[in-house]
Parts: sequence; C-alpha cells; structure tokens
Amino acid sequence: MSTTQGFTVAIDGPAASGKGTISKAVAAHFGFAHLDTGLLYRAVGAKVLLGVDALDAARALVPDDLDGDALRTPDVAQEASKVAALPDVRAALVDFQRSFAARAGGAVLDGRDIGTVICPGAQVKLFVIADAVVRARRRFEELSGKGIDTSFEDVLADVQTRDERDMGRADAPLRPAADAVEIDTSSLSIEEAVAQTIAVIKAVMGT
Repeated sequence: MSTTQGFTVAIDGPAASGKGTISKAVAAHFGFAHLDTGLLYRAVGAKVLLGVDALDAARALVPDDLDGDALRTPDVAQEASKVAALPDVRAALVDFQRSFAARAGGAVLDGRDIGTVICPGAQVKLFVIADAVVRARRRFEELSGKGIDTSFEDVLADVQTRDERDMGRADAPLRPAADAVEIDTSSLSIEEAVAQTIAVIKAVMGT
C-alpha cells in the first residue's frame, strides 16, 4: 500500500468492549494515525459540566481539549453519552472525524458510528463486543486503578445505561455496519483480540 493512499479502519463497539485498546495497538502495528472519537464527545461533555452550551463546545473544540485524565471520569462519560445523542453536536463533529480518516498514510478511528455514519466507505470495519458484566469489570478495575471511588454495581449500571442510550438514540445509534466483522472480546486476551484484528486488516490489504 502506498503511504500516500488513504486507508481507513473503522472500529465500533460499546463502552469497555476493548475497541480503544485494540485500535491503539493496530494503529501502532501498521503505522496508522489513531483517533478515539469518544474523546470528542467526552471533551464536549466535560465543557457542558462546566456550564458551556453543548453545540458551542462542539464547534469550538480543538485538539488540546482531548488531552487529560479529567475526560475519563464517570460523570464525564455519562455526559458524553448524553451530548452524543444530540444531532447538532454530532453534525458539528463529523467534518473533524472525516478529515482525520482521509489523511494520507492510513487512519484508525474508534467510536460508535464510524462504520455506519462517519466512514461508511472504510476499507475495514469492525464491531467489537463483550458481555456487559465483563465490560463493567474492566471499567471498574480501570477506575479503581486511577483511585476513583466507585462500586462494581454502580459501574455495571452505568455501562447498561450507556448501552441503552447509545443503542436507542434516534441519530446514529450504536449498531454494526452491514459489512462489519464482529470480534467478541469477552474471553479473549488483549493480545488475542489485537491479533484477530490485525489478521482481518491484513486479509483486506492482501498482505
């Protein structure tokens, strides 16, 4: 593949399915750029919690807004899920994502509507899933490791609430693209999940 040719990998899935970890590893393996599109909505959500209008926050978003552990708190995650259900906010962030996806040298984008809305023409589309209890356990361990005081029951409820909101929203609901390859990480190690994903991409690339 020419380094000047755009090659887009779209990876979607629910919270804590492993799509972010897989996306980073895959991008590093192939030398592609990586964008966690969920951070866009977390950044908007974080600004809303500070009193900023959601649409104004989306329109004024800059790359520096995507940095920092402050975007990884449960409150920001819930607010991100809420603002992601707003059509005007999603529309304001579409161009940012599509421009990133079209960059020369290849790009991996992970989120909830990459293969269905943002990059329906992506060369590779994957839908990463895992059992809700497994995902809640992962997120609980992640938050606990950062010193965030929460309970497994609260995290599970949070995961289930976000799933319902993401899958039930009218605009760009979370669902696999018709031609997406599904990867269930419930019983896979990180290495196994990454290896499966790399194999799918290599098959498409013909390498």
